[in-house]
Amino acid sequence: MKTKVMRSILLLFLLCSIVEYFEFLLIRTDQTFLAENVLCKLFILLLIFLVLRRRQESLQSIGFRKDGFFKGALLGLSLGISSFAISYAVEYIVLRSMGQTPSLKFFISNFALQNQNITGVSLTAIGICIVGNVLNVLAEEGLFRGLFLNLGKTAFAQRSNNLLQSLLFGVWHIVMVVGWVIDGSMSVPAAIAMAVGYVLLAGILGYEWGLCVQLTGTLWAGIFEHFFNNFLTNSLHMVTASGIDELQILRIVLSNILSLTFVLLLTKRDKTKVAAQ
Repeated sequence: MKTKVMRSILLLFLLCSIVEYFEFLLIRTDQTFLAENVLCKLFILLLIFLVLRRRQESLQSIGFRKDGFFKGALLGLSLGISSFAISYAVEYIVLRSMGQTPSLKFFISNFALQNQNITGVSLTAIGICIVGNVLNVLAEEGLFRGLFLNLGKTAFAQRSNNLLQSLLFGVWHIVMVVGWVIDGSMSVPAAIAMAVGYVLLAGILGYEWGLCVQLTGTLWAGIFEHFFNNFLTNSLHMVTASGIDELQILRIVLSNILSLTFVLLLTKRDKTKVAAQ
């Protein structure tokens, strides 16, 4: 049973990854005005629909439920706002201690730990960013925290299941690093270090959002925090005389760790309540 489920999950992940790498390395949609790999996200949504149809299941079965929407939205936004408020403040303080005069600026760019693609502050750019991020979070949350967790629960323990999807979610994000190596803009040793960083950063959030599914029974907390995190990273930048988002990695690492910590505390509180009953 475990082997069959693992094979199914890995096959689905492989299919999505093939489309992702084809789009990122050949079509390069993220380098256009769209600033997002939309084709692979559309493919993921189609794949989810086809798999659910074959299994005679609904979107509700993987966490897209109406009940719990507002609770999940409130939790997700609360996690995003609190963790980023602290991380932006720490970034500002660190930059000030380095003799810089940082300020927050609003403009749209893609997310990358290097080689940002700035698209501007027009209503069109903002609208495209919002639509792209909505498509992105629905696809990724639907696949990793929805479909994969739903498939894995029949064969794996809850923690192992969550670790599996979060690991795959981390691996999913190294495509940009592969692109930089192929372009010649990054050496292989540097790329390996960067890839490990992407896997860890994305994996932390993947694990946290898996815990949110356990807490709420829906995908909405992860969807709303995922959207908030991505849109904020795309739009609110720390600018100094020497550059833009120079300590972005500090901000991202801190916000991810804080958000995971908050959810772990909520999970512990819920377990304590259940034990006391």
